[in-house]
Amino acid sequence: MTTDPVPSPPATHRLFVNGGWRQGGDGSYPVVNPSTEQVVGHAPEASAADVEAAVAAAREAFDSWSRTGAAERAAVLNRVADALLARNDEFVPLLQAETGATIRVASSMQVPVAAERFRRYARGALEAAVTPLAPYPVAATPLAAGGLTSAVAVRRPVGVVGCITSYNFPIVNLAGKLAPALAMGNTVVAKPAPQDPLGCLKLGEVFEDAGAPPGIFNVVTGSGAATGAALVASAEVDMISFTGSTAVGRRIAADGGHTMKRMLLELGGKGAGIVLEDADLRTAVPAIGSAWAFHSGQICTAPTRALVHESRYEEVVAGLARYAAALAVGDPLSPSTVVGPVITALHRDRIESYIAGAVAEGARLVVGGTRKEHTADSPALPGTGFYVAPTLLAEVTPRMAVAREEVFGPVVVVIPFRDEEEAVAIANSTDFGLYDYVFSADTARAYALAARLRTGNVGINTAQRHPETPFGGFKQSGVGRDGGSYGLSAYSELQSLVWQS
Repeated sequence: MTTDPVPSPPATHRLFVNGGWRQGGDGSYPVVNPSTEQVVGHAPEASAADVEAAVAAAREAFDSWSRTGAAERAAVLNRVADALLARNDEFVPLLQAETGATIRVASSMQVPVAAERFRRYARGALEAAVTPLAPYPVAATPLAAGGLTSAVAVRRPVGVVGCITSYNFPIVNLAGKLAPALAMGNTVVAKPAPQDPLGCLKLGEVFEDAGAPPGIFNVVTGSGAATGAALVASAEVDMISFTGSTAVGRRIAADGGHTMKRMLLELGGKGAGIVLEDADLRTAVPAIGSAWAFHSGQICTAPTRALVHESRYEEVVAGLARYAAALAVGDPLSPSTVVGPVITALHRDRIESYIAGAVAEGARLVVGGTRKEHTADSPALPGTGFYVAPTLLAEVTPRMAVAREEVFGPVVVVIPFRDEEEAVAIANSTDFGLYDYVFSADTARAYALAARLRTGNVGINTAQRHPETPFGGFKQSGVGRDGGSYGLSAYSELQSLVWQS
């Protein structure tokens, strides 16, 4: 006779500070699996003293790391990438448990993407950071001889960077900040999202494996706003790089302004997918459907507003309804699952309130709007998990809250337009401007329309991104740009050197 083993209690993790591990001074809090609602671990509650210790470690390490040669910085980042890939089998189940990500997202779009970011910015550390400027003739004065004045512009590290990250792609988002910051000679104190901090804490083990210098990377966690607020308030933190909601971004900008911190803020989005009358719906419908199929719509670049020429409106609504109905919703551990849970019960309730509000305002619920729709091979577990089925709302007007505000979930609204003028006006009518899309058989027409959109990024007949493009938003979608070589610029200051020859 055999018995099932008694499961181990969820582990309590520690903060990673100055190359070592310390208990959170204010205890710990539970991290919950969005699919099962079970506790998968306990994260430390960093005290004010913990944050001060992490910042002090980063400040001390900055003196030597900023003077470390580019080749050596690149070597450290490459070792981090190697060590991360070596622990892939440990990261995938942990990330899946704390984020609720499907197997596809957890296995192919977390560790490999994060590792590639470390490799890309290892190469970036070796890129030229000096820009020579043309000599300038200067006439003689009573105080100085005339001649040619020469100059160069040199990129220097900013200093200690506080990286505050979002919950949708925890280690990928952190790697996108951490790698270029370190490549440029900065040091980092990271504060992950409270909902899923365990993978980011585990990155400390990766830095240990890689033999990274102590203090260049530190992680502090907390269940509320206090930990991040302490980073923003610290006079020893020179820059804040934040990804998250516009509401929190506003507070960070206001509080960080007291110490004139440099800011990189990647905030909310309300992507418009403009479908012109000549669009190929075989391309447009799946691209817009990615708002459901990609991580349960928890992505700021999602085309959640389908703006459709009135001549194709019903055709697009029908096509999106078929697409949504074919998406398997359920257990993220099932290989057939495409749509898993959203991050918390509170977020699920928020999404549902947007759906109910839209219906009350006159929108037509075409599909979805329910908490759980499982396929046959992934049976429903009543009362378990924070699920919202892919939801399509038609007959939506631009003034409805669901069309103006970021829902950050598997909800797409369809809005008709008569001509390009109206399409551009609707697309630009929100406070956001992060990522829009244009679908047309005439790429020149699409390119011209894109130039009129008040948004940082435009996809033309595609929902794919390019890793080297500058990424960021207009209006309340943020401040600054990162991505590719622009990431190196974002984590540096310009210093001019001038001499006379």
